Amino acid sequence: MEWYLKVLKNYVGFSGRARRTEYWMFVLFNFIAAVVLGILQSIIGIDPFLTSIYSLFVLLPSLAVAVRRLHDTGRSGLWLLIALIPLIGAIILIVFYCQDSQDNNQYGQNPKVFGEKV
Repeated sequence: MEWYLKVLKNYVGFSGRARRTEYWMFVLFNFIAAVVLGILQSIIGIDPFLTSIYSLFVLLPSLAVAVRRLHDTGRSGLWLLIALIPLIGAIILIVFYCQDSQDNNQYGQNPKVFGEKV
């Protein structure tokens, strides 16, 4: 939960780097929140209003953490645009997100070595 809140606090911070743990924990908590909201909506019997609001709320933090994750692997945030290619683009991005951090690069020091804490 601390990783999720860390991303939300850095709401539109597109500069810097994000470790794999930070990115994947954010994705995990987003998925859990979407499932819980979907279940609530079906129990209450309302339109997908809650998930739409939540999706809008986390849109910018999601983009920001994805860009920072790409920075951590030594890539520009423009690589997000590859997701516009159906299926192949998403697979390529997942591979990039799973790669280990690079040493110090143009986006900053390696957060693993630098000792960045939550």
